[in-house]
Amino acid sequence: MTVLSIIRDCLDALLHPSARYDALMRARHRAFMAPRLLGSLAAFAAFPVYLAMRGAPSAIEVAAFAWLIAPIMLSWFLSRTGRYEGAHVLSSLALAGLIMAIAITTGGIESFAAVWLVVVPLEAALSASRRVAAFASLLALSCAGMLILFSQLGWLPVVEPSAAERGVLMAFGIASATLYAAGLAFGAESLARTSVALLSREEERYRLLARNMSDVISRHQRNGAVQFISPAVEAMLGMQVAQLLGHGLFDRVHVADRPAYLTALSDAARGEVRSVEFRLRREPAAERGQVDFIWVEMRCRPLDEDRAREVTCEAEVVAVMRDVTDRKLFEQALDQARNAAEAADAAKTRFLATMSHELRTPLNAIIGFSEMIAQEQTLMLGAAQRKEYAQLINDSGQHLLSVVNGILDMSKMESGNFEIASEPFAPRASLLHCCNLLALKARENGIDLITDAPQDLPVMTGDPRAFKQIVLNLVANAIKFTERGGQVSVSAAVSGSQLTLRVSDTGVGIAPDDLKRIGAPFFQTGTTYQRRHEGTGLGLSIVKSLVALHLGELTVQSRLGEGTAVTVKLPLVYTPPQLQPAERKIATLTPALRQDIQDQAHDQSQDQPALVKKSA
Repeated sequence: MTVLSIIRDCLDALLHPSARYDALMRARHRAFMAPRLLGSLAAFAAFPVYLAMRGAPSAIEVAAFAWLIAPIMLSWFLSRTGRYEGAHVLSSLALAGLIMAIAITTGGIESFAAVWLVVVPLEAALSASRRVAAFASLLALSCAGMLILFSQLGWLPVVEPSAAERGVLMAFGIASATLYAAGLAFGAESLARTSVALLSREEERYRLLARNMSDVISRHQRNGAVQFISPAVEAMLGMQVAQLLGHGLFDRVHVADRPAYLTALSDAARGEVRSVEFRLRREPAAERGQVDFIWVEMRCRPLDEDRAREVTCEAEVVAVMRDVTDRKLFEQALDQARNAAEAADAAKTRFLATMSHELRTPLNAIIGFSEMIAQEQTLMLGAAQRKEYAQLINDSGQHLLSVVNGILDMSKMESGNFEIASEPFAPRASLLHCCNLLALKARENGIDLITDAPQDLPVMTGDPRAFKQIVLNLVANAIKFTERGGQVSVSAAVSGSQLTLRVSDTGVGIAPDDLKRIGAPFFQTGTTYQRRHEGTGLGLSIVKSLVALHLGELTVQSRLGEGTAVTVKLPLVYTPPQLQPAERKIATLTPALRQDIQDQAHDQSQDQPALVKKSA
C-alpha cells in the first residue's frame, strides 16, 4: 500500500456521510482538507527546526504559527457538518485575518503580506459557488481598503526595514503567494478533470441505459421538435434515429392523433405531467410489405421544472414512449367480447319475447278448442262446428310444429350437426311447387306473386329439401312484409356454374341499421315488443345457414319503404368439403343414425292423442 493510498484512506475516513456517495463532492472535500491538514502538520513539524535556527521568535511569528491550527479546525468543521460552502467562507475569513495581522505589523499596504490578499478570492473559487467567490472578493477589497485607510491615518506602527530586508520580504511574499496560487490552480485543474471524468462516466452510463431500455426516451424542444431519441426506437418503428429528429417523429403520428400528441407536449412544456396514447406509423417490414400503425403510450414532463413554473417560459420536454399495441388489441378483444355478450343477452331477451308469443298463441287455440269439443254435449255443438274447431286445432298444431322445427333446424346448424343430403334434383320444379304452396296466401293478402323460372334450368346436385326450405322462407318473408296491393317476384337463372335465385318485393323495406343484423337468429326488423308481423325471426337466419352449408352466397339489398331484394347463388354441383374427423362440423350424423332418430320420433308420435296423429 503506497503513501498516497494511505492518505486517501485517512481522508475518506474523515469525510462527512453526505459526501461519501457523490464522487464529485467527495473529490471537493478531499481537495479542501488535504492541503490544509498536510500543510499545517508540516508547518508544526518544522516549527522546532525554525526555533533552533532563529532563536526566540517574535510575537508576530508566534501568532503566525498559532494560526496554523485554523486549517485543522476548518477541516474538522467540514468533516462534522458537511457544509462545503460554509467551510470556504470560514477559510476566507481566517486567511484574510492572518494577512491583515501580518500586514498591519509589517508596513500596511506596502507589506509583503498584502500581496496575499489576491489569493483570498482565488481560494474561494474552488468552492464552485458564486456567492462564496463574491464574498471573498469583497472581503479582500475591504481588507486592502482598510490597510490604505490605516496608513493614511497613521494608525499603523512605524516599521523602517532596510532596503535589503524590504526586498527580501517582498520577494518572499510574492513567491509564497505565487506558489500558493499555483497550488490552487493545480487543485482547480484536478477538480475540473475529475468533474469531466465523472460527467463522461455518467453520460456513458445513461447512454448505456437508453440504448438497452425497451422504452423509448426522447427530448423535445418547446415546439415539439425532437432533439434526442434513444436507439430503442429503431426496433419499435424500424427506422434510423436520424430520420426521427426534428419533426420526423411528428410526421409519423397518425393524423387523427396529432392534436392530442401536440397538446400533451404543450402542457408538459408549461410544467404539467401528461400521458397520451396515439398511433405511430411503423416502417413496413419485408415480410409484411404494407404500412401499419402501432399504439404508443407517451408520458412527458418538463425537463426543467423550475423554469417551467415561470409564467412566461416554456421548458423543454422529456418523454418516455412504450409500445402498448398488445394491450390495445386486448382491450379491443374485451370490447368485442362484451358486445357479443350484450348481443347474446339481447338475443335471449328477444327469443323469450318471441317464443312467449309464438308458442302461446297456437297452444291457447289448441287448448281452447279441444276443451270446447270435449264439452260438445253441454255446448250443443254441431258437426260443422266440431269440424271447424278440429281444423283450427290442426292449423295451430301445424304452426306450432313449424316453429319447433325451425328452432331445431337452427340449433343443428349452429352446432354443426345439420347434414346435407346431396342428390340430383330439378330446381325449376321445386321452385314452382314452393310458389304454388304460397300462392293462396299471397292472394289472400292481396299480393301479386310473379314467378319466372326458365324451362331450360339444368338439373343441379344438392339437398332438395334444403332448397325448398330456402325458397319457402324467402317467399314467405317477402309476402309477410309486403302490404296489400304490392308485388313479390321470384326468378331463377344460371350464371356460370351457379344457380342465381332472386326474390324481390315492394314491401316495407329494411332500415340501414337493421340491414347489418339481418340473418341473426330471432331478429326481426322493428321493436321486439311492437311487432307488426308474426314469426320467430328464424326464416332468413335458416336461409343464411343453409346457403353457407351449400357453399353459396347470399346478399340482401333494401330501402326503407321501397322494398327488399334477396339474391342467393348456389353451386349447380355441390361438393362437400374434405374435412378431417376432428374438424368436421357438418353432416356429423350418418344416414343410418339419422334413420334411427326418425324412427324414434315416429314411435313417440304414436303415443300422442289421436287428433295430433291425424293432423300430422
